[in-house]
Amino acid sequence: MERRLLPSCIVVVATILWAHAGAVSAATQTEQTREGIITTFAPVVEKVAPSVVTVFTTQTVSRGQTAFSFSDDALRQFFGGRAPQRQGKQTLQGLGSGVIVSPDGYILTANHVVSGADEIMIGLGNDLRRFKAKKVGTDPGTDVALLKIDEGNLASVNFADSDKARAGDIVLAIGNPFGLRQTVTMGIISAVGRGGMGIVDYENFIQTDAAINMGNSGGALVDIEGRLLGINTAIFSRSGGN
Repeated sequence: MERRLLPSCIVVVATILWAHAGAVSAATQTEQTREGIITTFAPVVEKVAPSVVTVFTTQTVSRGQTAFSFSDDALRQFFGGRAPQRQGKQTLQGLGSGVIVSPDGYILTANHVVSGADEIMIGLGNDLRRFKAKKVGTDPGTDVALLKIDEGNLASVNFADSDKARAGDIVLAIGNPFGLRQTVTMGIISAVGRGGMGIVDYENFIQTDAAINMGNSGGALVDIEGRLLGINTAIFSRSGGN
C-alpha cells in the first residue's frame, strides 16, 4: 500500500473485467455548471441502477461447515450470511449484488456470493421481483460467477476498457447493501493492477476508496459514463466494515 492504513481507512478492490464498449460522451451523462464542474452524477446512476440486482442465496449446512471460502471473520461478515450457531442442519440466508450484462438475463456477480448455494434468487426493480437463477459458469480462481434468469428485455450495462483505468479516476459503486435497493457511493481509483492480497488465485484488482457495505459484493463499479469497470470483490479494513 502507498500509505500506512489507519483504523478508519477502508480499501475496496474490484475484479477487473476485460472488455470494450463504444464511447459515450461524458457530457451527456453528467450535469455541469457553467464553469464545467460536475455537480451531480444522477444521470449516470439513473442509467446504471436498473442493471444492478440483488442476489439472494439459500444454503443448508451442518455445524462445523462454512459457506465461505475465506477464513477471515471480517471478510466473512462482509460477504453476507451468518456462520452456523447451533448443532445439526441449519439454513443460511446470503445476500449480495449482481450486474446484468445482457438483455436476455445474464448476470455477473462474485463467485463467493453464490458458492455452495442450494438456491439463488435475483431481485429486480424497486419492488425486488424475484426470479430463480441458475449458474452458467463459475471461476473461483478470480472470484467471478455468471448467472442466468429466464427474463428478457432487461436493462444491461456497457463495458469499459479496464486496461485504461488510471489511479485518480472518479468511480461510482452501486449495489444493494443490507438489502437496501441501489445504494450509490463515490470515490476514486486508488491503484490499478493490485495483487498480493491473498484473496483469490489470480489477482489484478482495481483498488478504490468508494465506500462499500455488507451486501455490496458482486455489485457494479462504473466510470463517470456509467460503463462497467469491475465488480466489487472484497473490503480491506481493520474494523471489518465501512
